[in-house]
Amino acid sequence: MKGVEETKQLTAKDILGNPEYLAMSYGGYRYADHSIEPTLDELKEDMKILSAMGIKLIRTYKLLKPQAANLVKVISDMKKEDPSFEMYVMLGAWVDCKNSFNSGDGEPDHNIENEENPAEIGRAVALANKYPDIVKVIAVGNEAMVKWAASYYVEPWIILKWVNHLQDLKKEAKLPKDLWITSSDNFASWGGGGEEYHVEDLNKLINAVDFLSVHTYPMHDTHYQPEFWLEQEGFEGKTDIEKIDASMLIAKNYAINQYENVKKYMESLGINKPIHIGETGWASFSSGHYGTKGSKACDEYKEALYYQYMRDWTNGADMSCFYFEGFDEPWKGGENSGNSEKHFGLLKVDGKAKYALWEEVDKGTFEGLTRNGNPITKTYNGDKEAMMKDVEVPPTEDEWRANQH
Repeated sequence: MKGVEETKQLTAKDILGNPEYLAMSYGGYRYADHSIEPTLDELKEDMKILSAMGIKLIRTYKLLKPQAANLVKVISDMKKEDPSFEMYVMLGAWVDCKNSFNSGDGEPDHNIENEENPAEIGRAVALANKYPDIVKVIAVGNEAMVKWAASYYVEPWIILKWVNHLQDLKKEAKLPKDLWITSSDNFASWGGGGEEYHVEDLNKLINAVDFLSVHTYPMHDTHYQPEFWLEQEGFEGKTDIEKIDASMLIAKNYAINQYENVKKYMESLGINKPIHIGETGWASFSSGHYGTKGSKACDEYKEALYYQYMRDWTNGADMSCFYFEGFDEPWKGGENSGNSEKHFGLLKVDGKAKYALWEEVDKGTFEGLTRNGNPITKTYNGDKEAMMKDVEVPPTEDEWRANQH
């Protein structure tokens, strides 16, 4: 019987890019205090909610804290309770530089790695070996090479070193041979942006990984590179809602363009590897750059459109999209409750489903499920008219510039 059981084991190759196995980025921290770990019951509650939505592949970020290891254990227990339950994991190993986040005696040194990195990689190896039926991918670093991550980024050779280490362990049968290894990083870090990233170590890294896990965030660029968003040719005579819908299509095409630039760079090296979207998302609220006084990008309507566009595009292109993210995380983004980083979830902390999931609520997808003791109900009490009052038309270039002062 063992042989029959083994043939049923799905690999990363089977799962990634399969629309039957939708992916999601996951963080289960429910409080502003990041030291409060989600309990095993809370993790189980979240897995039930995500599973009901058709999510069968989740991405974690670090093993320095217990959440990810606890999560894999919870999934394992859920599978024992119900053999039909399916959830797989892309396990993140956090990698950063010496003195990251000014934690050491000096400034961050991007060409020397944090002395904690080897232990973190060791934790990922141990977990992948303990739960080979669940852990299907290890991702070395999260946005660990992108130069705007000034407080912690490393040069590509450090990521390459660890990717090669893990690939060697596979060859030596010290890791499952079907485990896929990648790094999850910004599109620019993968060669899809400025030439400062086009270095030999990156080229070697692209050759070494099993696939490229690429991040794209048009929402952020509505502030940092607003040209694409403010280009409003053809908007004359359109209603407000038509302008908003057209703007979100522009955002979708912008994300696709970033992916295509990575693909073009990879192919220029004579390499052909799968590319999946390791992260993309759209916040439902911002009191800062992306809100009323900025690019007016954030509300539940635009978030819902973006979510649907990303699913449609990636499912149609046989790509996985680790959409960011399932649940709001209040610990992110500092003290300001209006910081957009706190509002990327499709569900709020208390279990209210944002507009992107209202249809799922109507279909009974979440029947019998709770979060923080609450049934899954709609934001705005399901009143679309009330929700649309918070939806703003992207500004013209003149309006946007006026708001910057």
